[in-house]
Amino acid sequence: MPGQKPKFYLTTPIYYTNGLPHIGHTYTTVVADVIRRYKRMRGYEVVMTTGTDEHGVNVERAAKKAGVPESEFVAKMAVAWRSLWDELGVPADEFIRTTDLRHVRTVQWLFKLCRENGYVYKGHYTGQYCIYDNAFVNDAKPGDNCPDCGRPTETVTEENYFFKLSAFQKPLLDFYKKNPEFIQPESRKNEIVTFVEGGLKDLSITRTTIRWGIPVPGEEPHVFYVWFDALTAYLSAVDGPEYEKRGMWPADLHLVGKDIIRFHTVYWPAFLMAAMLPLPRQVWAHGWFLMDASKMSKSKGNVVLPRPIANMLGMDALRYFLLREVVFGQDGNFSYDALVTRYNSDLANGLGNLASRTAAMIDKNFDGKIPKAGKLQAQDETLARETQSAIGDILEHFAKMEFARGLESIWAVVSAADRYLTKEQPWALGDSEADTERKATILSTTAELLRIVSALAHPVLPESTAKIWMLLGQPGSVSAVELDDLRWGQLASGVQLGKSQTLFPRVEKSEAIERIESMANEELNPTAPTPAPVTTPTSGSAAAAPSASEKIGIEDFAKVEMRVGQIKTAERIVGADKLLKLTVDIGTEIRQICAGIAQFYEPDSLIGRKVAVVTNLAPRKLRGVESNGMIIAASVGPEGRPVLAGFPEDVEVGARLK
Repeated sequence: MPGQKPKFYLTTPIYYTNGLPHIGHTYTTVVADVIRRYKRMRGYEVVMTTGTDEHGVNVERAAKKAGVPESEFVAKMAVAWRSLWDELGVPADEFIRTTDLRHVRTVQWLFKLCRENGYVYKGHYTGQYCIYDNAFVNDAKPGDNCPDCGRPTETVTEENYFFKLSAFQKPLLDFYKKNPEFIQPESRKNEIVTFVEGGLKDLSITRTTIRWGIPVPGEEPHVFYVWFDALTAYLSAVDGPEYEKRGMWPADLHLVGKDIIRFHTVYWPAFLMAAMLPLPRQVWAHGWFLMDASKMSKSKGNVVLPRPIANMLGMDALRYFLLREVVFGQDGNFSYDALVTRYNSDLANGLGNLASRTAAMIDKNFDGKIPKAGKLQAQDETLARETQSAIGDILEHFAKMEFARGLESIWAVVSAADRYLTKEQPWALGDSEADTERKATILSTTAELLRIVSALAHPVLPESTAKIWMLLGQPGSVSAVELDDLRWGQLASGVQLGKSQTLFPRVEKSEAIERIESMANEELNPTAPTPAPVTTPTSGSAAAAPSASEKIGIEDFAKVEMRVGQIKTAERIVGADKLLKLTVDIGTEIRQICAGIAQFYEPDSLIGRKVAVVTNLAPRKLRGVESNGMIIAASVGPEGRPVLAGFPEDVEVGARLK
């Protein structure tokens, strides 16, 4: 149809519910979110799917250990996964659970098609099975360890339904040859082609030794084996048997870790071929983030959790690091040191500093309105030309999944602007007509560059680029910018800047790392229930309640502006036993606030909490530290113990209280 948007359907793996997400899971989901945002800004109708794989012997055993039914165990895990993705700003358009009825129906339908087409038969299997990877281990003997995870295998003998995978050696090789972009990166394709050329063995797709799974209709106690079950979730998420009505299948992109590429590029296309259904267009297998040269896992005690990093530095900082630090498709090493270094150098001192300097000079010299450029000099035209040229290169890098190179190109533009400002020194110019015109040209140039950078970097840095967009007074949302129409010269003069705000407050490396590690340790090893998110008294000490006889009019109360804030950092103030110094995100900016709660709350326990903040108090200094706002708390007992005010429901940071 004329004007209809092209569709793009992408998926993360359907994550196994044997633990909570770590950086590895977050990496895949963040990449999917970046691609989704990028594709939408290029005019696509995009659907992104993630979900939870909730069947298998591991779940059965974990539920038994927890003393709860499997259904209750997986329901709690699914809520935890979904809630974290929402909290981190990467919610899926479709969240599929393998216990969903729509998924059960799709698995049974796919099995029926494969069986009717002659690719399923009943037999017996005895072999070694890895419960951790949910996979039979070919050529393993009793006592052997799993070659993938190194843990012991178990001997299993049972009646199974088998899928005739052996019949698909030539069809798969022909498909790879006809579709050379199907498996990416190239190194993974070579690995898979070699595996298939070595011959394929028929695959067990049901089990009878466990009961927790999707039943095979009329063939109880058979339940579907995890890969026939889990892989089908990609199709069931977009309406399964009725996929043609929605129009999103086949998937344009499956994003997976390199350890599960075989299942996605051999088993999955073979299942679909057997059912005569369309095959996905591409599978991209990325590498791992390693700690101490080994893959992260909770059993090894080397996992990195996303929430503490997001609470300390902001989610945009984590997104930037994950995509900038490692070439997509390759392994990379994760370290807090490298994370904080990049945060300070690229974000705080780079993009954040450029935005704040430009806005501050426009505010000071042109009443906060974007000035009209005067006569251009060679250096102005050079910066404009280089920025315009970079747009196409950056879009091409992102289209090819070259995220690190794309970000490198964006930051080359940011660095060029920094050098430009340093050389031109608009702050050193006077107030003469010529100097004012020159300042206008310089600052309109850097403002235009910032507008373009905000649009290009938005898929990776959605929160901070939205703030820069508002800071520049630009209409609408930066997410609505059509990247294919982005070009130099679209910034209108005379536009009033938005309210200034801190984008990336610089942090002290050792303190930041210590706090992140402390929060991660609490999350991994909870010793007591975390108090409900509540909120605090502040600006010195717990304020005494006014006398009941001191009444005010509604017009007086209306002067008080209160908003929901989230505590980003908290630390003690030397020489002030009662005070904590907090930085609090109030939606439009990050405020420094002093709170008289140090005797009752540990600093680390406050990080991430949502609090009620009085935002229109005049700043004041407490023990030499400026406090710009007040946090609300109850005053309890004769000693006036502060108890943080709480929100029984989740509320958005920056929401106004009334």
